[in-house]
Amino acid sequence: MSAVNPVARKNAPKVDLDTTREKLTRLGLVHASEHVGEALAEAAKESWPAHRFLDQLLAAELTVREERRMKTSLRLSGLPTGQTLGNFDFAFQPGVERSRIETLATCAWIRSKENLLIQGPPGVGKTHLAIGLAIRAIENGFSVAFHRLEDLLAALKRDAEVSPQRLRRRKHMNVALLVIDEMGFEVMTRDEASLFFRLVSYRYGRGAIAITTNKGIAEWPEMLAGDEVLATAILDRLLHRSHVLNISGRSYRLRELESVATKARAGN
Repeated sequence: MSAVNPVARKNAPKVDLDTTREKLTRLGLVHASEHVGEALAEAAKESWPAHRFLDQLLAAELTVREERRMKTSLRLSGLPTGQTLGNFDFAFQPGVERSRIETLATCAWIRSKENLLIQGPPGVGKTHLAIGLAIRAIENGFSVAFHRLEDLLAALKRDAEVSPQRLRRRKHMNVALLVIDEMGFEVMTRDEASLFFRLVSYRYGRGAIAITTNKGIAEWPEMLAGDEVLATAILDRLLHRSHVLNISGRSYRLRELESVATKARAGN
């Protein structure tokens, strides 16, 4: 290895920190621009090689960008807050296989544009799991939209006369994962079922759908305006290359009520 020419080192241009900050800002590396001085000071103190300094600066920039992306994506998704896979009580609901949820949490099914149907009585954690998996999807870079069925049907009715070209730009049509919560509490009208069929048909093969419902598959025709032909067409698309979770067990909400009642009795 040849020695560094001392004359070349002497004549090397001095680095102006303000100019460096300006260049970083122009490249869109705002966080790096704001903290390059601190990073340089730490690099000098710890005698970092140049490549480590650069790696640390870029890692800090990427961390901030990812935090901002997550915050924005969560806000745009409409997902309720506070329910994650990390705080799901698997011990209370032993019928839910942790290993299966962990497999779904890899998001391979979303990448393959498959569907997820979570069935079970009220209060067993269906929505919690759907939200937790949707958050994991956002962490993995997928776009997500969360709708309770009644809100989604209202949006579909507003778009009933919208042209297909404009319709495909709607978020519930083009996100990677559409979460539909609370199917089965109300019977759909014939028009609502037809609009729901249009949604499912458009997303078939284009994007994943996760549905929580208190109805078993056999009860779907009744839920879908009593139309067996339409229900069959919808289920055919939803269940092709799908994952079905059947959850049975106690209700979390009833457990909380029992806990409150127990404490009240103890206080008397």
